[in-house]
Amino acid sequence: MFEIFSLSLIQGLTEFLPVSSSGHLILLPTLLGWQDHSLEIDGILHFGTLCSVCCYFYKDIFQMIRHFFGYYLKLGRSRDPFHARLAFTIIIATFPVVIAGFLLKRIGIEVVRSPSINAVMLILGGIFLYAADRFAQKNQTLQGMTFGKALIIGLFQVISLIPGSSRSGMCLTGARLLGFDRVSATRYAFLLAIPAILGASLLIFMDASKEGIQTPLLDLSLYFSLSFLFGLAAIHFMITFLQRHSLLIFALYRIFLGGIILWLL
Repeated sequence: MFEIFSLSLIQGLTEFLPVSSSGHLILLPTLLGWQDHSLEIDGILHFGTLCSVCCYFYKDIFQMIRHFFGYYLKLGRSRDPFHARLAFTIIIATFPVVIAGFLLKRIGIEVVRSPSINAVMLILGGIFLYAADRFAQKNQTLQGMTFGKALIIGLFQVISLIPGSSRSGMCLTGARLLGFDRVSATRYAFLLAIPAILGASLLIFMDASKEGIQTPLLDLSLYFSLSFLFGLAAIHFMITFLQRHSLLIFALYRIFLGGIILWLL
């Protein structure tokens, strides 16, 4: 039960906090001497956080889908250019990580799953996150999101395929460098998480189905429920926290954790 709670907590919180979920999920079993968790557990944890972000932003998702089809495909009477364009930018920003993820899967993801790479990316990501948050111009809202800016954020998201980088951290760094305010950058990073987590979950479940599901259904249900609840909490925390505070605390945590890992190695 402790392992279920711990892995769900890490996935639920760190998927949306800019501190690297994959990095923590690699490190915890190593530090505690646990065996690597199965693919179906990895998949159900991702699915739980996917459902949490869809639940939290269901109004935005509905508006984007509705107006995307209405504005670009002329299906229905919806003609809101903002939500239609926002949906299109998310599609554009997702392409780079899809292509890079496919190539990395062909090469073998194990080439980047070492604790040393994890630690280095935690530190470097923390430094760049702080620099982008502290020194870049930052007054734009999502009204200023363009296709070109979305593509740049998507390229930053590619870096998150390396454990320790953090998907939300890389997206936040890219958005802040482009001048978006903290809340707008965070909302976009979370909306961009939907296709990314969905794709990762599908790939994981496909691989798991080939090996056969061995984890009891009750355990999988607990993994899903807990990661869903922790994911909701993390999203709400980030949205409210960044209305008043900077990203400094997350940058310091990343640098500290990465330094401890290197010292232990």
